[in-house]
Amino acid sequence: MMKRLSPVIEWFTLLFCTGTVLSFLIAILWDLTAKGWPSLSWQFITELPSEGMTKGGILPAITGTVMLTLLTAVLAVPLGISCAIYLNEYAKDNWLTRLIRASIRNLSGVPSIIYGLFGLALFVQGMHMGTSMLAAGFTLGLLSLPYIISTTEEALRRIPASTREAALAVGATQFESIRDVVLPSALPGILTGVVLTLSRAAGETAPILFTGVAFYINGSSGYLNQEFMALPYHLYMLSTQHQAIEQVRPLAYGTALVLVMVVFFLNLTAFYIRYKYRNNE
Repeated sequence: MMKRLSPVIEWFTLLFCTGTVLSFLIAILWDLTAKGWPSLSWQFITELPSEGMTKGGILPAITGTVMLTLLTAVLAVPLGISCAIYLNEYAKDNWLTRLIRASIRNLSGVPSIIYGLFGLALFVQGMHMGTSMLAAGFTLGLLSLPYIISTTEEALRRIPASTREAALAVGATQFESIRDVVLPSALPGILTGVVLTLSRAAGETAPILFTGVAFYINGSSGYLNQEFMALPYHLYMLSTQHQAIEQVRPLAYGTALVLVMVVFFLNLTAFYIRYKYRNNE
């Protein structure tokens, strides 16, 4: 049996690891902000790209990212929460349930590019959706499902069994106890998991690469049956594929900074939700 380290050594080890991670994070954010901040302006956020995407703004990419994230939420959140409720509250603890849970955990580790190829085969070609925001939304919805199911089920497990038994003891049905007692108590954890999952989906490039994203669209990206622009793919193209990479590099850094702000805002929303509900308990 290994001898446990002293609390002081454990504390310094934890502090060192945390400081190392934070130092890299601060260095990346500092470099990104220093190079991307000069490009940020009201015109950059509200205008369309122009002159071969060497000038103008990123409004279609922002609109497409927001619309795609909302579509992903509509497709994945109700189904994912419902699956988690069934697995945790209704399903019996047998080999089949354990196999389903193991499969969900394994799906969480599948590379996102595989989801993109699957979405291309199923939604774009098999269901004849074509390259569109709808096909990309379904693909990102599938990618998000394992994370939403896992985080929701974990939040439900944290609710003591005595809470359910108390609701049943006063005459509530199992459905009523879940709806009126269990879900409200688990809501902070569920919402936190959902928002963090959606923030990850908003930054994905590979799943939408084959299913609907476009390099440039002269107009709105808000139609479900059409191709769209998105911030992650826009950043990828400006950074690696544009014919005038050096000329558009400041725009690439500005796009990256906007994407980081969007993801940071979603993560901040998750932390605020958890803080608010903890104070209300």
